[in-house]
Amino acid sequence: MIEILSPAEVRRARDTGALVADILHTLARRTAVGTNLLDIDRWAKAMIIEAGAQSCYVDYAPSFGRGPFGHYICTSVNDAVLHGLPFDYALADGDLLSLDLAVSLGGVVADSAISFIVGGSADPASVAMIAATERALAAGIAAAHPGARIGDLSAAIGAVLGEAGYPINTDFGGHGVGSTMHQDPHIPNTGRAGRGYELRPGLLLALEPWVMADTDGLVTDADGWTLRSATGCRTAHSEHTIAITSDGAEILTLPSR
Repeated sequence: MIEILSPAEVRRARDTGALVADILHTLARRTAVGTNLLDIDRWAKAMIIEAGAQSCYVDYAPSFGRGPFGHYICTSVNDAVLHGLPFDYALADGDLLSLDLAVSLGGVVADSAISFIVGGSADPASVAMIAATERALAAGIAAAHPGARIGDLSAAIGAVLGEAGYPINTDFGGHGVGSTMHQDPHIPNTGRAGRGYELRPGLLLALEPWVMADTDGLVTDADGWTLRSATGCRTAHSEHTIAITSDGAEILTLPSR
């Protein structure tokens, strides 16, 4: 299903996006060496409930996971890249942490992810990988405007990731959002320009470049959810929800403060 939102729904989406961004960046500021992943999940739960929003994850039970997910945020550490199920783990200095959050507010969903290094021991390779996903995300957003095709976004993202030397997995990627979290169209992180669905105003898309340092292979953790790099290498993930407007792409998941 592909939803085209009304102007009123897009206005509500701005509120949802700001909430998601504010929660993510508050969590990032509070996270330090010794922070437990379960504490991050509890903090996220409290902020979602306080805002009068609804989690998109707690009851989520897709075919690719051992559902329901049962938590409020995805916490992926080091070799974990997607769908990281929070567990009893205290973060160590130098860990690479990705936080992925989707909530619904006023009937409209927004989805975003950030990656960062915990503590003061940031190895250059991890910093460069995070930066590459952020550049790829910016390139995908710059390619998004009415009349563009999904393939244009995928090609822009893939060009940045490929130039940086990272293998690209296309099993999971960006997607449409709206009244629900995961909708069509699927947006692979590489592709051919000029192909796919044509963008038009009112379309909400979650773009999410993610990479693994030396492989495009994934393995599923014993928890049935967490996806890890097949070689145990580090990973990174960046994501924004955007709205297609008559002027181009509006990033919805930017902090309000």
